[in-house]
Amino acid sequence: MHKFNKGWYVLHTKPNYEKKIVEKLSEKNVVYFLPTIMKLRKWHDRKKYVEVPVFPSYIFIYLNSIYDYYSGLNSEGVLRYVRFGKEIAKVEVNVIKKLQIAFQCENEIEISDKQFQLGQEVYIDHGALTGLKCEIVEYQNKMKVLIRLNLLNRNILLSLPESSLLKSSNLYHI
Repeated sequence: MHKFNKGWYVLHTKPNYEKKIVEKLSEKNVVYFLPTIMKLRKWHDRKKYVEVPVFPSYIFIYLNSIYDYYSGLNSEGVLRYVRFGKEIAKVEVNVIKKLQIAFQCENEIEISDKQFQLGQEVYIDHGALTGLKCEIVEYQNKMKVLIRLNLLNRNILLSLPESSLLKSSNLYHI
């Protein structure tokens, strides 16, 4: 890492190491974000709801210093930082804030790695996700709001009332 810039980055981890890594990051006072959801897991003898990472094998980490960079990188189970070419990929702070809000809301949230065709572009007009650019797509015979996370090749699908959406053609830019 040639030039250090404070901000949010993404750690790529070994499978099923996310919770162990965030525990170590927490001990080192490194800020992280690991969105989780409850999923029903089935075994041959039982069913149970378990908390699982929304983005398996990925953890968002806020780097304040070069110490944080190496604390993240040297944690057991970390493979690397996500990169674009030679530079580690930085995540915009507003993306992290919107993700944090999305996972605190009571909306029905689904995560998909399916490649969706472009849908009608809209902006969320009110509520916790106000101003977030998204698309309307059909998913499992329902209309959903799609938020693309190109960095992780994932999509977030939400159920929102139509009244909270604003078509992009009705927007003006400041």
